Amino acid sequence: MSANSPFSGVSRRALLPALAAFPILSLLLPTRATARRTASDPLSSWNNTASKKAILDFVDSVTAHGSPDFVPEDERIATFDNDGTLWAEQPMYFQLLFALDRVKVLAPLHPEWKDKEPFASLLRGDVKDVLAGGEPAVAEIVIATHSGMTNEEFSQIVCDWIAKAKHPITGRLYTEMVYRPMLELVAYLRAKGFKTYIVSGGGIEFMRPWTEQVYGIPPENVVGSSAKVKFELRDGKPALMRLPEINFINDGPGKPVGINEHIGRRPIAAFGNSDGDLQMLQWTMGGDGLRFALIVHHTDAEREWAYDRDSSIGRLDKALDQAQAKGWTVVDMKSDWKTIFPFGSKSEGREAR
Repeated sequence: MSANSPFSGVSRRALLPALAAFPILSLLLPTRATARRTASDPLSSWNNTASKKAILDFVDSVTAHGSPDFVPEDERIATFDNDGTLWAEQPMYFQLLFALDRVKVLAPLHPEWKDKEPFASLLRGDVKDVLAGGEPAVAEIVIATHSGMTNEEFSQIVCDWIAKAKHPITGRLYTEMVYRPMLELVAYLRAKGFKTYIVSGGGIEFMRPWTEQVYGIPPENVVGSSAKVKFELRDGKPALMRLPEINFINDGPGKPVGINEHIGRRPIAAFGNSDGDLQMLQWTMGGDGLRFALIVHHTDAEREWAYDRDSSIGRLDKALDQAQAKGWTVVDMKSDWKTIFPFGSKSEGREAR
């Protein structure tokens, strides 16, 4: 681990539990047994259903020399939403849980929060009341907890949190709440010459410190929402200071804009799970040549969570209708995936607490 790594302030002993369960690591550095298994079936956590076949057929078509659908490696761009697509998003987005924890940490420095909403409700433990305030309340919390520091300082705070914070239901580290089948898919595409990107509504600087260790996706391949920053000298040293202002929201119609600005190529494959991914999927499928769009449909209440059209988190309504109308691939988690999390199911996570 280099001295410049955002994980440099976290001890190896503290970090290993957060990373030990990831199948992506065994795929990137496989044992002989794992190498044989993944070579024969790179999507071994997927059942042999139409969804798996659609993925394999698409990849074969665009990577086989001589195929009428062949795509050169430079143009093999695949974009993945993060929340609800690569890792879980219930009972609320993990970055919001991070922000709520930060409010408690920062409260002694802000005595005025005891009487100021949405902070007062949060400090009383009334998270439901906070969320009832909608996007303005959430934005105020995020701005207050994500600004007033350098990008490097913020990255270290994220690393410290993600190395030890636990999911409120499963008791697992948040970095264990990843979907094993999707990690296999990311690794498979990369092995086939794809450049893989995260395109998320989550904060770009919240994701960048850990995505390479978890997904094998480096920070320069992360596209997300951002705060405004400014360059300044602090004690004679250059720094990028995070300002209490939102710069860009990379969600919904913002995703194609973010893809264009950060990547500069239209994806040929895109993966999401909610209406917030609809425009990214539409943008991907609107290009020339063979294209692929996939939606992860949360249908397994026992092993994960079951939700779609009426959910306040990860609502899947318009995108589901369009997927069915356009013939996009819709993954039924209950029937298409042999396993969901590296540790098994949601209930197994609770039993291990």
